[in-house]
Amino acid sequence: MARMKRWIAVALLAVAGCKNAPSEDQCRQLLEHLVDLEFKKAGATVTDAMKAEIAKQKTAVAAAKPEFITVCVDKTAKERVTCALAAKDLDAVAKCDEQK
Repeated sequence: MARMKRWIAVALLAVAGCKNAPSEDQCRQLLEHLVDLEFKKAGATVTDAMKAEIAKQKTAVAAAKPEFITVCVDKTAKERVTCALAAKDLDAVAKCDEQK
């Protein structure tokens, strides 16, 4: 969970203003995608019980991080969100921030 917080912090710090902003729904999808990638990186074999727990944790993270959605919509370029949503791992997400 600490890694996820780090990636969320990186995402928040790496944002830049843009008129072509992502939608609130895209930002929610990004937050869920980051959580999914963090679990994938942890190497967890997902059972049905774990899927339920992951869903519960996703809801908790989304509720605890409303500022992520606000910053994402208001200050993140849509291209970065689109890139991060397409990323297959956290390293690829980080590379989205290197794009100009």
